[in-house]
Amino acid sequence: MSDRIEPNLGIDPTAEPAPAPVPKPAATATPSPNSRAALDQLARIEDKMARMEEKFARTEALVARAQDGLDRAATRVESAARSVDAAELVTTVNRLRVQVAKVPRLGGLVLTGAVTSFATAILFVLLLKFFPGLLK
Repeated sequence: MSDRIEPNLGIDPTAEPAPAPVPKPAATATPSPNSRAALDQLARIEDKMARMEEKFARTEALVARAQDGLDRAATRVESAARSVDAAELVTTVNRLRVQVAKVPRLGGLVLTGAVTSFATAILFVLLLKFFPGLLK
């Protein structure tokens, strides 16, 4: 046998179900003063809620306009920042242009090569003339 005790909820599973509640007939008479006061209060609450909704809509529109203005200002700041970067870029390009202008062009390179080759040939001939035993 088990020492287990089953819980008892006090409900008899074999009992008859409770009868369905009988609906009360709707009152067709005029509303009582208490219900009229409640309806008036409900109407005032609805009016107040309508005013609050209108105020919220106006506030929401104001916030939307402020956000649009902020977005436009942010766009202007970004374009100004890009223009500052562009100004720095122009300065850098101008510096590079000056440095590239200092580099000799093709004519200068050919002239430098010709002078170097002639100088080397002349020095080699002089070396052979004054030191003939150097190449033996």
